[in-house]
Amino acid sequence: MTTAKKKIVFCDFDGTITVNDNIVAIIKHFKPAGWEELVQKTISTEISIKEGVGSLFRLLPASMEKEVVEFGIQNAKIRDGFAQFVSYCKQEQIEFYVTSGGIDFFVYPILAAFDIDEHHIYCNKSDFSRERIEILWPYPCDEQCDNDCGMCKPTVMRQFPADEYERIIIGDSVTDFEGAKLADRVFSRSHLTEKCRELGIAHTEFDTFYDIIEAMKQKG
Repeated sequence: MTTAKKKIVFCDFDGTITVNDNIVAIIKHFKPAGWEELVQKTISTEISIKEGVGSLFRLLPASMEKEVVEFGIQNAKIRDGFAQFVSYCKQEQIEFYVTSGGIDFFVYPILAAFDIDEHHIYCNKSDFSRERIEILWPYPCDEQCDNDCGMCKPTVMRQFPADEYERIIIGDSVTDFEGAKLADRVFSRSHLTEKCRELGIAHTEFDTFYDIIEAMKQKG
């Protein structure tokens, strides 16, 4: 008799839980010189996520901490159905983790309203104590990943073995590509949908979290 695998969700933050990408929105808003080329190189994977995001924030002086933090929090718009999805996961005893390439100064305050255990939120950290804003990387790639992810989603996912867990990833962008390759089920939008098509990875497209709830109810 085989025991059913335990469902576990790894959900991206920027452009997934939020409607927009906060990192790009912050940089676009403050427009430091040279930002456009760095964003393009990161999205096209010409440079790693860690290098790209670290370099983007280094364009901003740490003296702008108050303005940057306030904009990062106030600019975010939560995708429809997210609160209901968190409740659905609790009700169905599905473990829910936020795996975010975002930064602590906006991720934690924005998620505070949703009763998510802080230990279930993985994101990058920030340091405003130097001349420029520095991003810190507490969740680096393990020996099985050489993508220089910054916050390495596959490394987090590997803590939950495939023989015990049905690993479900929800995401939209370049930070989710490697995780999608490991997942049993992928909910995608935007760049992640394009990448799944390109790589032949089975995926379910979504617009709101209500779509995901319906799809998960149907499959059981």
